[in-house]
Amino acid sequence: MKTLTEAALYVLLILCFCSSSESATVLDLLRDTAVSWTGTLPCGQWDCECAFSRQRSCCCVAKQLSELEEATFIRLIGVWEGLSHLNSQIEEVTAGCQIAFTAAVLPMTACFGPFTSNVSVSYQSVSLNQGNGYNPALGTFTAPHAGLYCFTFTAYSKVGDVDRLYQKLQLMKDGQLIASSWEDNREDSEDSSTQTVLLQLRRGSQVYVELLSGRQFCGDTQSYNTFSGYLVYPFTEE
Repeated sequence: MKTLTEAALYVLLILCFCSSSESATVLDLLRDTAVSWTGTLPCGQWDCECAFSRQRSCCCVAKQLSELEEATFIRLIGVWEGLSHLNSQIEEVTAGCQIAFTAAVLPMTACFGPFTSNVSVSYQSVSLNQGNGYNPALGTFTAPHAGLYCFTFTAYSKVGDVDRLYQKLQLMKDGQLIASSWEDNREDSEDSSTQTVLLQLRRGSQVYVELLSGRQFCGDTQSYNTFSGYLVYPFTEE
């Protein structure tokens, strides 16, 4: 039994000897031969009848490709829905978590202190208060959201040549001493220092800077005494 390929070769030989007027008849013969073939189609997964009729979508795997396309599309929809849900969760966790502040003591030529008890320093010159966690009247930051926070304060003082530099400022968290800066010498009349700390805060925790009893800071005409903080990242309280 001759295969379709062999039949095709015979037809091509006939085409070589046929005139152009007979080409249509030869093509019809080639098509009819392929359509009437009862054995295994040598054209693989292609529908030869459809192919010779010059129609589209003649591949026998068109159904499988369509099913694969549909499954891929459904999977992409699932991935998109998952990403949308994750984005909603992220927004829920981080909602209102853009928290940062920075403030400074108003310029002064005199001294703040001394007092007979520890006094919270009021940093009234506020240049940033995102999240409204800082209260300039009290000088206190109240955490709007639980998380890890970074705080920085600078202690500066300048006194006269005959006066003694005598200051101590300390960072407090809910009444607990966290960090401090002090100076008590006769060697110079001007000094400053800066402290930076990381603190885990619960919602409602309070952080502030206080002047120690009997101490003072003076001559801050450039508002060098500053207090600032920001939320590094939030976390959920258990």
